[in-house]
Amino acid sequence: MPTRRFAVVRALLTLSLILLATACSRHVRLDAAESLPADALYAEAKRSLDSGADERAIKFYQRLVARFPYGTYHEQGQIDLAYALYKRNKHEEALSAVNRFIKLYPTHSRIDYAYYLRGLINFNRQGGFLERYFRSDLTRRDLQYIRQSFQDFAELVEKFPQSAYAADARQRMIYLRNGLAQGEIMVASYYFRRGAWVAAAQRAKFVLETYQESPQAGDALAILTESYTRLGQTKLAEDANRVLKQNYPNHPYFSGRWPAKRAIWRQLNPFSSDVTPEKNS
Repeated sequence: MPTRRFAVVRALLTLSLILLATACSRHVRLDAAESLPADALYAEAKRSLDSGADERAIKFYQRLVARFPYGTYHEQGQIDLAYALYKRNKHEEALSAVNRFIKLYPTHSRIDYAYYLRGLINFNRQGGFLERYFRSDLTRRDLQYIRQSFQDFAELVEKFPQSAYAADARQRMIYLRNGLAQGEIMVASYYFRRGAWVAAAQRAKFVLETYQESPQAGDALAILTESYTRLGQTKLAEDANRVLKQNYPNHPYFSGRWPAKRAIWRQLNPFSSDVTPEKNS
């Protein structure tokens, strides 16, 4: 009995030591990063990222790309670093990292992911940006990030139409396009309500020329029709009205219910602000 009991105790002690060693191996100190080889340093960074320890992952990835400026681990570490920074909403740093990757490795096997990630960084640069935009003074709001995100996704779709990320990028482009069109409509309405008919007509024309496939094209035609009417431009008003009737016969403008008193931005963002793209592993 004593021998068996001793064997059990020894087995438990051995198991405890194994578990302790495993735990320690999973929590490498940051200062040890200076002596780790590239593969071990990358593994530690990725383990931190996968477990949600983003700040820790960022530190290890930064040491990896600094200590090993060439090779496979540097390349993968660079794009993973951009993703980790994106998760932590460090937008400027994330953009710098992903742009550096695109510049250095234009033929990388996952370069399409880099373009997609760049679009996501700008897309989520301001959480709920579009919704807040449409509740503010639209004549002063900066749409830089929305436009840049649209361009980023457009570049991905153009260069890599068969990419696994292309379909999602196209959907985001539609959402952004409609948002930009709605912004222009609200600016046109702003001018219209203040009697600035020429400015209102110009904004409406811009929507028709730039975002003609957006749902807001009908509202643009309605504003154009009414603005030309107020300006005494009968022929132009009739032309705009005819196009509106041909393409949007059920528009509220024809029933006297326009502009309706409704929420400016009813469309909910189908893309959550904490969207997580597929990990590039």
